[in-house]
Amino acid sequence: MTNIKVILGDITSADVDAIVNAANPKMLGGGGVDGAIHRAAGPRLLEACRQVKPVNGIRCPFGEARITGAGNLPSKYVIHTVGPIFSSDPNPSLTLESAYTNACNLALENGCKSIAFPAISCGAYGYPHEQAARIAIRICSKDTYAPLDIYFYIFEKPLYKLFNNLLSQD
Repeated sequence: MTNIKVILGDITSADVDAIVNAANPKMLGGGGVDGAIHRAAGPRLLEACRQVKPVNGIRCPFGEARITGAGNLPSKYVIHTVGPIFSSDPNPSLTLESAYTNACNLALENGCKSIAFPAISCGAYGYPHEQAARIAIRICSKDTYAPLDIYFYIFEKPLYKLFNNLLSQD
């Protein structure tokens, strides 16, 4: 899997066509990686998110993805996806698979050649790290996504090591 790499670092500095934001359904910023992306991108990202039409206050349902411009980030796009809240999702693995799948599909549909992911749902949403990493690598390893250079930007060393170990097993 030469098209997948794990980077220990800050996703907001990724020099890729699209970075993925582990967003919340309202897409108006938040904590964790979502807050970091919004801070680094500046007010244009929030404005782009506000342009996404909400349905009952929700701009991006769990497991789905939306694309916007990237504001002040080095990437061209931000792909916002909402992973599962592990403790309350009736089928968290299916929702997490959908989040990765929909983000990759949106990148391809928009002509992206490279994409950077955080560890979706591994922070405040409480997904067990090893299960989440296995799903991320399995989905992103599909032949469908071979045209994409895929980077996992991991901020914490133990999670970075976990992703690297799992990737080297494949």
